[in-house]
Amino acid sequence: MPWSVRWVGGRGAQSQKQCKKSSFAFYQAVRDLLPVWFLEDMRTMEVFHWEDGGKVSVYSPSEALLYALVHDHQPYARHLLTKFPQSALAVPSQSFSCCQSSAPHLAMAVRYNRVRVLFRILKTIHTFPPSDRASHLDRRGCSRVEGGKTALHVACELVRPECLLLLLGHGASPCLQDSAGNTPLDTLLQQISHSPAANMRAKLLCLDCLFFFVPQDLQFSMKQQLLDNRQRWQDLLGENRLQCLLGLAPPSLFVGAMRVLIRTISPEHFPEALDNLPLPHFLKPLDLKLES
Repeated sequence: MPWSVRWVGGRGAQSQKQCKKSSFAFYQAVRDLLPVWFLEDMRTMEVFHWEDGGKVSVYSPSEALLYALVHDHQPYARHLLTKFPQSALAVPSQSFSCCQSSAPHLAMAVRYNRVRVLFRILKTIHTFPPSDRASHLDRRGCSRVEGGKTALHVACELVRPECLLLLLGHGASPCLQDSAGNTPLDTLLQQISHSPAANMRAKLLCLDCLFFFVPQDLQFSMKQQLLDNRQRWQDLLGENRLQCLLGLAPPSLFVGAMRVLIRTISPEHFPEALDNLPLPHFLKPLDLKLES
C-alpha cells in the first residue's frame, strides 16, 4: 500500500481524507498482526495521521505501541520497546491521548490485560533514570476521563491480579490517591462491595497482593465502611483480612514473611526471583511465567 508523501501538500480536505485512509490501513495492519518489518516500513514511509489544526504527522513509536497494545501484537511491541525505549513510552499526540501530561501505556496495558507486554514495558522503564521511572510508574490518568487513576487503580478496578503484582513488584506506589481521594485499596474494596459474588477469588488474590506491599499505617477512605459494617465485611473478606485492614491485629505470619522476602527482590529480578523464594509452590502468590 504505497502512499506518496507528495499528497500531504494538497488541499486540506483531501489531505485529511487520505490521512484517515492511511491511518485505518495501519490500524488494520497491526490488528492483523502483520510482520514487524512491514509495519515499520508503513509507519516510517507510508502512513500519516491528521492532527487538530490541520497538521499531518507520521506515527511515532509511542503511537504505534498503543496500537500494538490494543491488538496484542507482542513482537511489534517488543521491537518498539527495544529499538526506541524512550520514544516508545513518550507522550503521544493529542489525537491519541486527551491529557498531554504523561504517557498512557502502562494503564492501557492493564486495561487490555496485556500481561506480557506490560512486563516488557516495566523492564524498559527500569532502564530509565529514577525520576523518569517514577513518573511512568505512578502516572495519574486524565482527571476528566480517567478520574486521575494510576495503573494500580486500574488493575484494582478491573481485578487484574497479574498486572497488579507486576506493577507493585516494579515499584509502583500503592499509596497514591485518584481524583476522588481513593487509594488502589479503596478501589478494590469498592469492587468487592458492589459485586461481591463476581470473581471473588481474583479479588481476594488482588487484596492479598496489596497486603505484601502497602504500609501498615496506610490511610484509606473505605476504612470507616469496614468499621460500620464489620459483619458483612468479615463474611466477604474473612476475619484475618478484616482485622488486619482495621489495624486490630497484625498481619498473618505468612503476610509478614512475604513482605520481608519480597523486599529482597530488586525490580530487575521481578517476578522471576519469586521462583527462588523458599516457599512451597501453593503458597506463592501468583505463578508468573514470563520471559525477560
